[in-house]
Amino acid sequence: MRAAAATIHPAGRPTALAARVRAVVGGSIGNLIEWYDWLVYSAFSLYFAKAFFPSDNETAQLINTAAVFAVGYLMRPLGAWALGLYADRRGRKAALTLSVVMMCGGSLVIAVTPDYGTIGIAAPALLIAARLLQGLSVGGEYGTSATYLTEMAPSRWRGFYASFHEVTLLGGQLIAVIVLVVLQQVALTPAELDAWGWRIPFFIGAGFAVVAFYLRRTLAETHAFDAKRHDQPRENLLKVLARHPREIGIVAGLTLGGTVAVYTYTVYMQKFLVNTGGISKSASSLISGATLIFFMVLQPIVGAISDRIGRRPVLIGFGVLGTLSTVPIMTAISHTHDAWTALVLILGGLVIVSGYTAVNAAAKAELFPTEVRALGVNLPYALTVAIFGGTTEYVGLWFKQAGIESGFYWYVSACILVSLLVYVVMPETRARDIERPAAEPGAEVPRDAIREG
Repeated sequence: MRAAAATIHPAGRPTALAARVRAVVGGSIGNLIEWYDWLVYSAFSLYFAKAFFPSDNETAQLINTAAVFAVGYLMRPLGAWALGLYADRRGRKAALTLSVVMMCGGSLVIAVTPDYGTIGIAAPALLIAARLLQGLSVGGEYGTSATYLTEMAPSRWRGFYASFHEVTLLGGQLIAVIVLVVLQQVALTPAELDAWGWRIPFFIGAGFAVVAFYLRRTLAETHAFDAKRHDQPRENLLKVLARHPREIGIVAGLTLGGTVAVYTYTVYMQKFLVNTGGISKSASSLISGATLIFFMVLQPIVGAISDRIGRRPVLIGFGVLGTLSTVPIMTAISHTHDAWTALVLILGGLVIVSGYTAVNAAAKAELFPTEVRALGVNLPYALTVAIFGGTTEYVGLWFKQAGIESGFYWYVSACILVSLLVYVVMPETRARDIERPAAEPGAEVPRDAIREG
């Protein structure tokens, strides 16, 4: 066989480059759909609220749509538990395929549901059902796709491969911003958006999910799961996971500061630029798009760096710099009224945050043995994000409303500091043989279970 025709899988199986690219795209595309859906629901709620809720009060309608969104968000831990169990019992490919079917179903239901004037109470009921389905889906998507990408990667390139998990996540946000701008500024009038145009982004989301379903049906199962499938006893996986309390705690602590920082510099930042920084809405949208593109490009670079120097040094770098720089950066943004200055400050913050985003998927997956890897990553991550990441914007607005907005900057720094303490004591996982569990749960990796990377 010609050398150019194939590369060698870390377990010894020949794998064509095209198959590896398919694995990366298929394994991570669900994150794109998740964050696309997250933003289009919020952005277009102004237009579709009146279609689902009967009220002459626009604020009441928006509160109802926000409540439905929150209900979907609270379903994430349940989805993490259910799909994590499914992935560890039935396989990564099966769980990823099921996840994207639920995503597609939820988007399609929202897109086609008649308004309240046509079907009455069934309209909001169907909206709630769709968001519950999507909440279950996205809850299980993160850990399962992180596990799949990590297990499919060559041992020396796990950080690089797993970083595309974040690339597609950011890509979903970017596409949502583009769709929003095009529909609002180019394609439709406000009246058309109110009447029917708000359905378009949900049809697009369902279309993305169909493409993802096709890609995932043709994915190969990971060798790590195949190797364990027949050896694995039919033991209760929650009991198996309970033997790894240290790893569970590491995932939660590793995630806490990172998820708060990510939500601060991406999701909340656009509002922060307008409400506090005095930047115009149009300029803040352009800044948001530019920073997302920059952030996407950083991920594989930082992921590759972690393959050379390790996950811990990169995470510790984020922890130290994030703890020290968040207050000065956020304070400077709040005082500037210049879009270019704000852009440079945000880019600086995102360079630091990349020390978490590009590395966290691989670092978490490498902590657990194969038999509970998806569940071990999914469940503590989903709970931490639901408590801390999902509330970041509300905490920031609460501090602003209370007249002590600088308190939010210190809150973000404190969250990163907590994670820094975890990074300092956690084991290095870069060279771990992920097809073998550690000798004892929570123990350091034995020397004979390590491949030199």
